[in-house]
Amino acid sequence: MIGAGVVGLSVAWLLCQHGHRVQLIDPALARGQSIDAGSSAALGLLMAQVFRRSSGRGWRLRQQSLALWQQWREQLAQRGYQIPWRAGLLQLACNEQDWQAQTRLAEQRQQQGLPLRLLSQAELQALSPALPAEAAGALFSANDGQLDPQPAMQALLHDGQRHGLRTEAAAVLQLERGSKDADGRWMIHTEAGTCSSHWLVIAAGLASPALLEPLGHTRPQSPVLGQALELQLPAGCNAESWPGSVSWDGINLVPRPGGRLWLGATVEPGVTQGSPEALAQMRHLSGAAPDWLREATALRHWQGLRARPDERPAPLLELLEPGLLLTSGHYRNGVLLAPATAAWVLEQLESPRP
Repeated sequence: MIGAGVVGLSVAWLLCQHGHRVQLIDPALARGQSIDAGSSAALGLLMAQVFRRSSGRGWRLRQQSLALWQQWREQLAQRGYQIPWRAGLLQLACNEQDWQAQTRLAEQRQQQGLPLRLLSQAELQALSPALPAEAAGALFSANDGQLDPQPAMQALLHDGQRHGLRTEAAAVLQLERGSKDADGRWMIHTEAGTCSSHWLVIAAGLASPALLEPLGHTRPQSPVLGQALELQLPAGCNAESWPGSVSWDGINLVPRPGGRLWLGATVEPGVTQGSPEALAQMRHLSGAAPDWLREATALRHWQGLRARPDERPAPLLELLEPGLLLTSGHYRNGVLLAPATAAWVLEQLESPRP
Protein backbone atom coordinates (compact mmCIF):
# COMPACT_ATOMS: atom_id res chain seq x y z
CA MET A 1 0.00 0.00 0.00
CA ILE A 2 1.64 3.24 -1.14
CA GLY A 3 0.32 6.47 0.38
CA ALA A 4 -0.69 7.25 3.96
CA GLY A 5 -3.24 9.97 3.38
CA VAL A 6 -6.79 9.42 4.50
CA VAL A 7 -7.52 7.14 1.53
CA GLY A 8 -4.41 4.99 1.98
CA LEU A 9 -4.95 4.69 5.71
CA SER A 10 -8.58 3.69 5.20
CA VAL A 11 -7.64 1.00 2.70
CA ALA A 12 -4.84 -0.34 4.89
CA TRP A 13 -7.04 -0.38 8.00
CA LEU A 14 -9.94 -2.18 6.33
CA LEU A 15 -7.68 -4.81 4.76
CA CYS A 16 -6.12 -5.52 8.18
CA GLN A 17 -9.62 -5.95 9.67
CA HIS A 18 -10.21 -8.70 7.12
CA GLY A 19 -7.00 -10.55 7.88
CA HIS A 20 -4.81 -9.35 5.02
CA ARG A 21 -1.12 -8.72 5.61
CA VAL A 22 -0.53 -5.04 4.76
CA GLN A 23 2.59 -2.91 4.55
CA LEU A 24 1.96 0.84 4.30
CA ILE A 25 4.74 2.90 2.71
CA ASP A 26 4.96 6.70 2.87
CA PRO A 27 7.63 9.14 4.11
CA ALA A 28 4.82 11.08 5.81
CA LEU A 29 4.63 8.31 8.42
CA ALA A 30 7.80 9.80 9.92
CA ARG A 31 7.52 13.50 9.25
CA GLY A 32 3.79 14.06 8.86
CA GLN A 33 1.73 15.16 5.90
CA SER A 34 3.42 17.70 3.63
CA ILE A 35 1.69 20.72 2.11
CA ASP A 36 1.57 18.69 -1.11
CA ALA A 37 -0.87 16.24 0.45
CA GLY A 38 -4.55 16.62 -0.25
CA SER A 39 -5.45 15.37 3.23
CA SER A 40 -3.70 18.44 4.67
CA ALA A 41 -6.33 20.76 3.20
CA ALA A 42 -9.37 18.73 4.13
CA LEU A 43 -11.95 20.10 6.56
CA GLY A 44 -13.76 16.74 6.68
CA LEU A 45 -17.17 17.73 5.29
CA LEU A 46 -19.26 14.69 4.37
CA MET A 47 -21.68 15.92 1.71
CA ALA A 48 -23.49 12.79 0.67
CA GLN A 49 -27.24 13.30 0.78
CA VAL A 50 -27.06 16.94 -0.41
CA PHE A 51 -25.21 15.74 -3.54
CA ARG A 52 -27.08 17.19 -6.52
CA ARG A 53 -27.32 13.86 -8.38
CA SER A 54 -29.48 10.94 -7.34
CA SER A 55 -27.91 8.10 -9.31
CA GLY A 56 -24.62 6.97 -10.86
CA ARG A 57 -21.23 6.05 -9.40
CA GLY A 58 -20.74 9.33 -7.52
CA TRP A 59 -24.07 8.99 -5.74
CA ARG A 60 -23.48 5.33 -4.82
CA LEU A 61 -19.96 5.95 -3.49
CA ARG A 62 -21.14 8.87 -1.35
CA GLN A 63 -24.02 6.97 0.22
CA GLN A 64 -21.84 3.91 0.85
CA SER A 65 -19.12 6.03 2.44
CA LEU A 66 -21.52 7.95 4.66
CA ALA A 67 -22.89 4.68 6.05
CA LEU A 68 -19.42 3.17 6.46
CA TRP A 69 -18.06 6.21 8.30
CA GLN A 70 -20.81 5.80 10.88
CA GLN A 71 -19.95 2.11 11.32
CA TRP A 72 -16.22 2.83 11.47
CA ARG A 73 -16.62 5.62 14.02
CA GLU A 74 -18.65 3.35 16.28
CA GLN A 75 -16.22 0.47 15.84
CA LEU A 76 -13.17 2.64 16.55
CA ALA A 77 -14.88 4.28 19.53
CA GLN A 78 -15.37 0.84 21.10
CA ARG A 79 -11.59 0.39 20.83
CA GLY A 80 -10.87 3.72 22.48
CA TYR A 81 -10.49 5.99 19.43
CA GLN A 82 -12.97 8.86 19.48
CA ILE A 83 -13.30 10.67 16.15
CA PRO A 84 -14.92 14.09 16.62
CA TRP A 85 -18.15 14.24 14.60
CA ARG A 86 -20.53 17.15 14.09
CA ALA A 87 -23.86 16.12 12.59
CA GLY A 88 -25.78 18.36 10.24
CA LEU A 89 -25.01 20.37 7.14
CA LEU A 90 -26.69 23.63 6.17
CA GLN A 91 -26.22 24.49 2.51
CA LEU A 92 -27.15 28.12 1.86
CA ALA A 93 -28.79 29.24 -1.38
CA CYS A 94 -26.76 32.12 -2.87
CA ASN A 95 -29.60 33.28 -5.12
CA GLU A 96 -33.10 32.48 -6.29
CA GLN A 97 -31.82 29.93 -8.82
CA ASP A 98 -30.00 28.02 -6.05
CA TRP A 99 -33.14 28.17 -3.93
CA GLN A 100 -35.29 26.67 -6.69
CA ALA A 101 -32.72 23.87 -7.21
CA GLN A 102 -32.70 23.18 -3.46
CA THR A 103 -36.50 23.04 -3.41
CA ARG A 104 -36.49 20.39 -6.16
CA LEU A 105 -33.74 18.40 -4.42
CA ALA A 106 -35.58 18.46 -1.09
CA GLU A 107 -38.68 17.04 -2.80
CA GLN A 108 -36.60 14.25 -4.39
CA ARG A 109 -34.90 13.33 -1.15
CA GLN A 110 -38.16 13.30 0.80
CA GLN A 111 -39.56 10.90 -1.82
CA GLN A 112 -36.47 8.73 -1.15
CA GLY A 113 -37.20 8.85 2.56
CA LEU A 114 -34.14 10.98 3.36
CA PRO A 115 -34.52 13.74 5.98
CA LEU A 116 -33.61 16.85 3.98
CA ARG A 117 -35.66 19.95 4.68
CA LEU A 118 -35.77 23.56 3.58
CA LEU A 119 -35.17 26.58 5.82
CA SER A 120 -36.73 29.89 4.84
CA GLN A 121 -34.98 33.26 5.02
CA ALA A 122 -36.88 33.98 8.23
CA GLU A 123 -35.62 30.76 9.83
CA LEU A 124 -32.04 31.60 8.78
CA GLN A 125 -32.32 35.09 10.25
CA ALA A 126 -33.17 33.54 13.61
CA LEU A 127 -29.79 31.78 13.75
CA SER A 128 -26.86 33.25 15.65
CA PRO A 129 -24.20 34.24 14.75
CA ALA A 130 -25.87 35.68 11.67
CA LEU A 131 -25.44 34.02 8.29
CA PRO A 132 -24.95 36.00 5.05
CA ALA A 133 -27.97 38.27 4.62
CA GLU A 134 -27.97 37.51 0.89
CA ALA A 135 -28.95 33.85 1.50
CA ALA A 136 -32.27 33.13 -0.23
CA GLY A 137 -32.89 30.09 1.98
CA ALA A 138 -31.09 26.87 2.82
CA LEU A 139 -31.22 23.12 2.55
CA PHE A 140 -30.54 21.24 5.79
CA SER A 141 -29.31 17.66 5.87
CA ALA A 142 -29.33 16.04 9.29
CA ASN A 143 -27.40 12.94 8.19
CA ASP A 144 -24.51 14.73 6.49
CA GLY A 145 -21.91 16.38 8.68
CA GLN A 146 -18.24 16.84 9.43
CA LEU A 147 -15.56 14.68 11.02
CA ASP A 148 -12.14 15.82 12.09
CA PRO A 149 -9.69 14.37 9.53
CA GLN A 150 -6.54 14.32 11.67
CA PRO A 151 -7.94 12.29 14.61
CA ALA A 152 -9.59 9.98 12.07
CA MET A 153 -6.27 9.34 10.34
CA GLN A 154 -4.49 8.75 13.65
CA ALA A 155 -7.20 6.31 14.74
CA LEU A 156 -6.97 4.33 11.50
CA LEU A 157 -3.18 4.16 11.74
CA HIS A 158 -2.94 3.15 15.39
CA ASP A 159 -5.81 0.66 15.29
CA GLY A 160 -4.42 -0.76 12.07
CA GLN A 161 -1.04 -1.28 13.74
CA ARG A 162 -2.77 -3.08 16.59
CA HIS A 163 -4.21 -5.42 13.97
CA GLY A 164 -0.94 -6.17 12.21
CA LEU A 165 -0.41 -3.17 9.91
CA ARG A 166 3.28 -2.74 9.15
CA THR A 167 4.58 0.70 8.21
CA GLU A 168 7.65 1.95 6.41
CA ALA A 169 8.46 5.65 6.50
CA ALA A 170 10.25 5.89 3.18
CA ALA A 171 9.77 7.32 -0.29
CA VAL A 172 9.10 4.90 -3.13
CA LEU A 173 11.74 5.25 -5.83
CA GLN A 174 10.57 2.75 -8.43
CA LEU A 175 8.04 0.01 -9.07
CA GLU A 176 8.94 -3.07 -11.05
CA ARG A 177 7.15 -6.19 -12.20
CA GLY A 178 8.57 -9.27 -10.53
CA SER A 179 7.94 -12.98 -10.82
CA LYS A 180 4.44 -14.43 -10.96
CA ASP A 181 4.71 -16.38 -7.72
CA ALA A 182 2.50 -15.61 -4.73
CA ASP A 183 4.62 -12.92 -3.09
CA GLY A 184 6.83 -11.56 -5.84
CA ARG A 185 4.47 -10.16 -8.45
CA TRP A 186 5.54 -6.59 -7.62
CA MET A 187 8.92 -5.25 -6.53
CA ILE A 188 8.81 -1.97 -4.60
CA HIS A 189 12.12 -0.11 -4.40
CA THR A 190 12.22 2.47 -1.61
CA GLU A 191 14.81 4.64 0.12
CA ALA A 192 15.04 1.91 2.76
CA GLY A 193 15.43 -1.10 0.46
CA THR A 194 13.31 -3.40 -1.68
CA CYS A 195 10.23 -5.41 -0.80
CA SER A 196 7.85 -7.53 -2.83
CA SER A 197 4.12 -8.09 -2.85
CA HIS A 198 1.41 -10.03 -4.63
CA TRP A 199 -0.91 -7.01 -4.64
CA LEU A 200 0.08 -3.36 -4.93
CA VAL A 201 -2.32 -0.50 -4.17
CA ILE A 202 -1.30 3.03 -5.11
CA ALA A 203 -2.99 5.87 -3.23
CA ALA A 204 -0.22 8.42 -3.58
CA GLY A 205 -2.25 11.35 -4.89
CA LEU A 206 -0.22 13.61 -7.14
CA ALA A 207 2.80 11.28 -6.86
CA SER A 208 0.82 8.43 -8.44
CA PRO A 209 1.31 9.34 -12.14
CA ALA A 210 5.12 9.33 -11.85
CA LEU A 211 5.06 5.89 -10.22
CA LEU A 212 2.77 4.47 -12.90
CA GLU A 213 4.29 6.00 -16.03
CA PRO A 214 7.33 3.64 -16.19
CA LEU A 215 4.90 0.71 -16.01
CA GLY A 216 3.08 1.98 -19.10
CA HIS A 217 0.02 3.38 -17.33
CA THR A 218 -0.75 7.02 -18.03
CA ARG A 219 -3.10 8.56 -15.49
CA PRO A 220 -2.28 12.30 -15.32
CA GLN A 221 -3.60 14.34 -12.42
CA SER A 222 -3.38 18.06 -11.77
CA PRO A 223 -2.98 19.91 -8.48
CA VAL A 224 -5.75 22.11 -7.17
CA LEU A 225 -4.57 24.08 -4.17
CA GLY A 226 -6.85 24.75 -1.23
CA GLN A 227 -6.23 27.26 1.57
CA ALA A 228 -8.02 27.18 4.91
CA LEU A 229 -8.14 29.31 8.05
CA GLU A 230 -8.85 28.76 11.71
CA LEU A 231 -10.50 31.85 13.19
CA GLN A 232 -11.16 33.02 16.73
CA LEU A 233 -14.59 34.60 16.71
CA PRO A 234 -15.41 37.80 18.63
CA ALA A 235 -16.59 37.42 22.23
CA GLY A 236 -20.16 36.18 22.45
CA CYS A 237 -20.09 34.46 19.02
CA ASN A 238 -20.55 30.70 19.16
CA ALA A 239 -21.01 28.99 15.79
CA GLU A 240 -21.66 25.70 17.60
CA SER A 241 -25.23 26.92 18.08
CA TRP A 242 -25.86 26.43 14.34
CA PRO A 243 -27.59 23.16 13.42
CA GLY A 244 -24.37 21.98 11.76
CA SER A 245 -21.60 23.10 9.43
CA VAL A 246 -22.52 25.72 6.84
CA SER A 247 -21.73 25.87 3.13
CA TRP A 248 -21.93 29.16 1.25
CA ASP A 249 -21.06 29.31 -2.47
CA GLY A 250 -18.49 26.49 -2.17
CA ILE A 251 -16.92 27.86 1.04
CA ASN A 252 -17.41 25.82 4.20
CA LEU A 253 -17.76 27.21 7.72
CA VAL A 254 -17.08 24.56 10.35
CA PRO A 255 -17.85 25.40 14.00
CA ARG A 256 -15.06 24.50 16.40
CA PRO A 257 -14.90 24.37 20.20
CA GLY A 258 -13.84 27.47 22.13
CA GLY A 259 -15.53 30.03 19.89
CA ARG A 260 -13.42 29.09 16.87
CA LEU A 261 -14.30 28.40 13.25
CA TRP A 262 -12.65 26.64 10.30
CA LEU A 263 -13.10 28.40 7.01
CA GLY A 264 -12.17 26.80 3.70
CA ALA A 265 -11.15 25.99 1.21
CA THR A 266 -10.09 27.96 -1.83
CA VAL A 267 -10.00 26.33 -5.26
CA GLU A 268 -6.78 27.31 -7.06
CA PRO A 269 -5.85 25.09 -10.01
CA GLY A 270 -2.28 24.72 -11.25
CA VAL A 271 -0.42 26.53 -8.47
CA THR A 272 1.65 25.34 -5.52
CA GLN A 273 1.46 28.51 -3.43
CA GLY A 274 -1.81 30.02 -2.32
CA SER A 275 -2.85 33.39 -3.67
CA PRO A 276 -3.40 36.20 -1.10
CA GLU A 277 -6.28 37.44 -3.27
CA ALA A 278 -8.02 34.05 -3.21
CA LEU A 279 -7.52 33.88 0.55
CA ALA A 280 -9.00 37.35 1.06
CA GLN A 281 -11.98 36.49 -1.16
CA MET A 282 -12.67 33.37 0.90
CA ARG A 283 -12.11 35.26 4.17
CA HIS A 284 -14.84 37.73 3.22
CA LEU A 285 -17.18 35.18 1.57
CA SER A 286 -16.82 37.06 -1.71
CA GLY A 287 -18.27 40.18 -0.08
CA ALA A 288 -21.07 38.48 1.85
CA ALA A 289 -19.28 38.04 5.21
CA PRO A 290 -21.27 39.26 8.23
CA ASP A 291 -19.59 41.75 10.57
CA TRP A 292 -18.68 39.11 13.17
CA LEU A 293 -16.74 37.13 10.54
CA ARG A 294 -14.88 40.22 9.36
CA GLU A 295 -13.90 40.96 12.97
CA ALA A 296 -12.64 37.41 13.68
CA THR A 297 -8.93 36.86 14.31
CA ALA A 298 -6.94 34.42 12.18
CA LEU A 299 -5.20 31.83 14.40
CA ARG A 300 -3.89 29.45 11.76
CA HIS A 301 -3.52 29.29 8.00
CA TRP A 302 -2.78 26.13 6.05
CA GLN A 303 -2.99 24.72 2.55
CA GLY A 304 -2.92 21.44 0.66
CA LEU A 305 -2.91 20.16 -2.91
CA ARG A 306 -5.80 18.00 -4.05
CA ALA A 307 -5.26 15.63 -6.96
CA ARG A 308 -7.80 16.06 -9.75
CA PRO A 309 -7.72 13.54 -12.65
CA ASP A 310 -7.19 14.95 -16.13
CA GLU A 311 -10.00 14.07 -18.53
CA ARG A 312 -11.35 11.32 -16.27
CA PRO A 313 -14.01 11.48 -13.56
CA ALA A 314 -12.88 11.57 -9.93
CA PRO A 315 -11.94 9.38 -8.19
CA LEU A 316 -9.70 6.96 -10.08
CA LEU A 317 -10.54 3.46 -8.88
CA GLU A 318 -8.97 1.08 -11.37
CA LEU A 319 -7.53 -2.40 -11.67
CA LEU A 320 -4.73 -1.46 -14.07
CA GLU A 321 -3.39 -5.00 -14.50
CA PRO A 322 -3.32 -8.17 -12.38
CA GLY A 323 -2.33 -7.23 -8.84
CA LEU A 324 -2.11 -3.46 -9.47
CA LEU A 325 -4.82 -1.14 -8.12
CA LEU A 326 -5.01 2.64 -8.40
CA THR A 327 -7.05 4.59 -5.83
CA SER A 328 -6.29 8.25 -6.37
CA GLY A 329 -7.64 11.52 -7.74
CA HIS A 330 -10.38 12.02 -5.14
CA TYR A 331 -10.08 15.80 -5.65
CA ARG A 332 -12.20 17.50 -2.93
CA ASN A 333 -13.78 14.34 -1.54
CA GLY A 334 -10.95 12.23 -0.18
CA VAL A 335 -12.29 12.15 3.38
CA LEU A 336 -15.86 11.46 2.27
CA LEU A 337 -14.99 8.73 -0.23
CA ALA A 338 -12.19 6.99 1.70
CA PRO A 339 -14.36 4.19 3.18
CA ALA A 340 -16.07 3.36 -0.13
CA THR A 341 -12.64 3.31 -1.78
CA ALA A 342 -11.38 0.88 0.85
CA ALA A 343 -14.43 -1.34 0.33
CA TRP A 344 -13.76 -1.36 -3.42
CA VAL A 345 -10.14 -2.46 -2.85
CA LEU A 346 -11.25 -5.22 -0.50
CA GLU A 347 -13.73 -6.45 -3.10
CA GLN A 348 -10.98 -6.52 -5.75
CA LEU A 349 -8.64 -8.53 -3.53
CA GLU A 350 -11.26 -11.06 -2.51
CA SER A 351 -13.01 -11.52 -5.86
CA PRO A 352 -12.29 -14.88 -7.49
CA ARG A 353 -10.13 -14.42 -10.59
CA PRO A 354 -8.98 -16.84 -13.26
